[in-house]
Amino acid sequence: MSSSRRSAADPPRPVTISHIARTAGVSVPTVSKVINGRAGVAPGTRARVESLISEYGYRKSGPPAGGNTIELVFAQNGDLPGIEIIQGVQQVAREHQLGVVLSGSGADPGRYWLDHAVSRRSLGVVAVAQLDVEEQDQLRRHAVPFVIVDPTHELPDDVPFVGATNWSGGRAAARHLLGLGHRRIATVTGPGHVLSCRARFDGHRSALEEAGLTGRSTLVTRQELTREGGRAAAGDLLARPDRPTAVVTGNDLQAVGVYQAARAAGLRIPEDLSVIGFDDLPVAAQLDPPLTTVHRPLGQMAVTATEMALALGRGERPAQTGIELATTLAVRHSAAPPAA
Repeated sequence: MSSSRRSAADPPRPVTISHIARTAGVSVPTVSKVINGRAGVAPGTRARVESLISEYGYRKSGPPAGGNTIELVFAQNGDLPGIEIIQGVQQVAREHQLGVVLSGSGADPGRYWLDHAVSRRSLGVVAVAQLDVEEQDQLRRHAVPFVIVDPTHELPDDVPFVGATNWSGGRAAARHLLGLGHRRIATVTGPGHVLSCRARFDGHRSALEEAGLTGRSTLVTRQELTREGGRAAAGDLLARPDRPTAVVTGNDLQAVGVYQAARAAGLRIPEDLSVIGFDDLPVAAQLDPPLTTVHRPLGQMAVTATEMALALGRGERPAQTGIELATTLAVRHSAAPPAA
């Protein structure tokens, strides 16, 4: 072991994935990909991480003694579609030869899912539902680690979570429309109490203010994050004399509703109305025309949350309590310059 690597400040063995990530200057998910032989890592980065793994003598840990399941908990009637999340959790579970138990918290007023997770000695809980304080305390009392995916509200500093860069994504969507020449840009957003909705809206607003388009509150509508919500919002916006030439929505489901309202009004997309969604669900590429949207890496968010929960169960302390994965703009055919 070189003295440049080891110092009194270094943690004692066993070295954790988090420490290797910090030393290599990469994320924990990147180190996990290298350890598990997954693709998606640049050759130079892979070589650097592999060198550190060899240097530190890191050995992949098995799951803690006890159960052999991971609990995936969704909120009943949640707005976040689940298939990408389920696939991400299953990917990590397969690597560790674990089972996945799918539960719904909203359909479980007696918290039976929680009792079962404790009795099964689940190795971790990945919660798309927002765990309340009592649920968190009970999991802690029984040493069941948990990680929240896509939190809907601010969390205490000690609650681990995985989210996405919603503000940056909202800003990118609005800037794309501005770059195409749009100036009457409407925002259809979700409920104000939902953290991701506030962040996306703030990103939209930041881009519009930067372009000098301030004081346009009449082009902002709040609706549920559903197809029906998007259709209702767009029906109102498109009936106005100064109707918008473009609409940014809170998610792809709202965008589907905007498509429906536009067609009912005899408008073409993108010739008469440009539309941008958020999430990049499978439906986005299947719409006619295919929807330009902000890609949120839901599958990777689930992978990261599951790996974090298992690491917590092994006694590893993550470098970050909260992780936000980057969003990117998926440009398709639903946005074009406004008609002259």
